[in-house]
Amino acid sequence: MPARRFDRARVRAVRRAAEVSQSDVASALGAADSTVAGWESGASVPDQEKLPALAKVLKQPLDDLFPRDGLPDLTDLRCDAGLYRYEMAAVIGTKSDGPVAGAEQGVRRLKDRYLPALAKAYHVTEDELKRAQERSFAKARGEEVKGEAAAGAAVEGPPRTLAEKITHFLERSYPAGTAPDDEEIAEAVNAHAGSQVTTAENIEALRTGADEAPTPVVLEGLADFFGVTRMYFEPDDAVARQVYEGLRLMSAAKQGKVGRVRARGLGAEGLPADVLSILNDLASELDKKTDPDANG
Repeated sequence: MPARRFDRARVRAVRRAAEVSQSDVASALGAADSTVAGWESGASVPDQEKLPALAKVLKQPLDDLFPRDGLPDLTDLRCDAGLYRYEMAAVIGTKSDGPVAGAEQGVRRLKDRYLPALAKAYHVTEDELKRAQERSFAKARGEEVKGEAAAGAAVEGPPRTLAEKITHFLERSYPAGTAPDDEEIAEAVNAHAGSQVTTAENIEALRTGADEAPTPVVLEGLADFFGVTRMYFEPDDAVARQVYEGLRLMSAAKQGKVGRVRARGLGAEGLPADVLSILNDLASELDKKTDPDANG
């Protein structure tokens, strides 16, 4: 199943921003304080069934805090409802959870009489439940449901939120292992501003989506640090797409799939000259970082 992604750093940042203590989270989820601390430290991860309640106590949409790649199968729907499998016998009125377990494992399909109760418990329609069942059976066969593979492949696109834009830059614009950390970014932003306007914790909150409203001076510092115009970090899909496509082209160039970035653009109209200029400046800086001899 396409399990939801649990990012401990983001959970910690969101919890702190919401001024919710680990004890509050533990109490809401019926867990021990040490268990919640373990989730945030990376010692363990919560059950998928716990994520809906965790998102609720942190006042975040489930899909935003714990995104999932792909469409849900039966197990995903149950987990998204915060239900464990052993609870399903009571939901469908049987002596055991066998009917649900069999369907989730792609062994036996659910009987029609179980569908209304399950759809209600999972907060979906019966049609959505049936489609999820098809995914469970397709997974058991090692296949994909017809028509859904292409739909899933089309999900990737330009980053839209500030957190996505920062993360996208860090992942796509630096060679492996060389991306700056939150402390380095904060120091650079403060240096650009000429005073302390942010901290590593603030940068972490921006990067993870816990804070979506930085001050203008912080945005200016981020833009200067990453070598782009401030417009890139503004809520403008057109600018985001231009930079996104430029980064894709740079990645292809580094892999030898295309020539230098300045030789071409992407899409029907290509990239604007100012965006190409920014990307080429960034490419030159990256060349210097990866090739010491390039500095002369």
